[in-house]
Amino acid sequence: MAQVPQTFDAPAVRTWCGLALRALGRAREEIDAINVYPVADGDTGTNLYLTVESAAAAVEAVFAAHEVGGGTGGAAGTPSGPSLADAARAMAHGALIGARGNSGTILAQLLRGMAQVFAADGDRAHTDGRGLCLALRRAADSARQAVAHPMEGTVLSVASAAADAATGAEGDCGTVALAAYEGACAALAATPGQLAVLERAGVVDAGGQGLVAVLAALVETFTGRTPEQGASPSAAAVAADGRPVVPHARGCAAEDDGPGACAPPASGPAFEVIYLLDAEDAAVTRLRERLDGLGDSLVVVGGDGLWNVHVHVDDAGAAVEAGVEAGRPHRIRITHFGAGDAHTGGSGRPHRERAQRAVVAVVPGEGLAGLYTEAGATAVLARPGEQLASGELVEAVRRAHAREVVLLPNDPELRHTASAAAEQARGEGVRVALIPTRSAVQGIAALAVHEPGRRFDEDVVAMTSAAGATRHAEVAVAERQSWTTAGICQAGDVLGLIDGDVAVIGSDVAATAETVLDRMLSAGGELVTLVLGDEVPDSIADRLQTRVRETYLAVDTVVYQGGRQGALLLIGVE
Repeated sequence: MAQVPQTFDAPAVRTWCGLALRALGRAREEIDAINVYPVADGDTGTNLYLTVESAAAAVEAVFAAHEVGGGTGGAAGTPSGPSLADAARAMAHGALIGARGNSGTILAQLLRGMAQVFAADGDRAHTDGRGLCLALRRAADSARQAVAHPMEGTVLSVASAAADAATGAEGDCGTVALAAYEGACAALAATPGQLAVLERAGVVDAGGQGLVAVLAALVETFTGRTPEQGASPSAAAVAADGRPVVPHARGCAAEDDGPGACAPPASGPAFEVIYLLDAEDAAVTRLRERLDGLGDSLVVVGGDGLWNVHVHVDDAGAAVEAGVEAGRPHRIRITHFGAGDAHTGGSGRPHRERAQRAVVAVVPGEGLAGLYTEAGATAVLARPGEQLASGELVEAVRRAHAREVVLLPNDPELRHTASAAAEQARGEGVRVALIPTRSAVQGIAALAVHEPGRRFDEDVVAMTSAAGATRHAEVAVAERQSWTTAGICQAGDVLGLIDGDVAVIGSDVAATAETVLDRMLSAGGELVTLVLGDEVPDSIADRLQTRVRETYLAVDTVVYQGGRQGALLLIGVE
């Protein structure tokens, strides 16, 4: 058996996050299948997975930074390792900014509560079993405080029971973690008796089931063994074809009606609104009151100036406006529950047949997202300065609902992320081909030759060939002084990058773009694609089109509006 940590230190945080992510990956489909409260939208397992994936990525980034910098940290001052406080804060921050859905937002606050204990009074104060007890109690209490109207029979009940059980345990971290896990299992089994909607559907609470998986990973972290579950507390069964099926109570519809079939028919808000918010504590207090009057399922987590806001409302615009009044909302996500969703009083949704083939593409701006969507692709909007998580790409593949998927990452930095997502999707029975596109203009070229009617391999070869035959460039503004392949640039200089390398350093956007375009067309070309960012005037596109028309014979130009895409201008030459 591999060596396990004896105290809660930074490596233990790292191990726990990794094990929790794997546990939720295995349980995701089962948890999604039993999701009936507060909305029967079948995504609790996925949301929890994405939340923990963000937390784990943040912890890994802290370790990587220490390895590069050769820093010191930890209880014993070991070299090249972060302190417990660093790792715990990274875990909490990663979960906060990556939290998805009601349960994911609550889990983020649970992790934040634990981090507050582990980061307090130095590394040595709270690293033993007693410290873990305190952390679990702080987590449960802070999660309850974050929810506007706490309900028993939910993940909150499971978290409280875990903390209660841990308080009664004496011993090391492994002993305390096991006690918390067993208390959580008992509470989870009791949730159908606390919430009528769960009892009608014949399931336990999905968020609580996810927390049990996270606590099982905590036990494994300190013991090296996965705790024995006995009879699974989840009520999800497995049908002959391997799909999870939720058993229904008396008088409910057949299995194919899905986990929402036994949900209550009462209507509710139509939209889920989530955003990060930069705001002061006093403004957040007023925001809670405002949002509580607009809808339900209100959860506001975070602190120290950064918050994650989650609410279900009918007026999504009013929920966002309330955030603007409180501070600066960003990374806004609005999801319509849709007609037929149990939360909106629908009576069931028709089964949607899988398409034979689909394209999933990462795009850097809203304008390109619209273009790709019009062409039939499932678009995933990239966030400037932030890496997408593999789980987000997997979720997009699921949303495409096809037997065969062509994945276009459109960014060299996403190669490994996209590869991991493709591998996971293949494990779910989807045939996935990853075309290593390095820019959105290469993706446009690939999408232009996509033909769903031909054989999959032939289609992938044609799309790969089209992407590979497209040179790509971008024009951007330097954020800081830096060494480049074209010399030293200063903050504010205009950079022209060709195939990923800085080729031109200038002071004028139009002149730099012309120089880049001339260099690209010196090797020939038939079609120039220009994608304008929202800060670039149309006059620059007119100037470049005129340049191509007057200087290069038989070369066509097409212009698209990219929106907030990071770069001022994207250029493709086929």
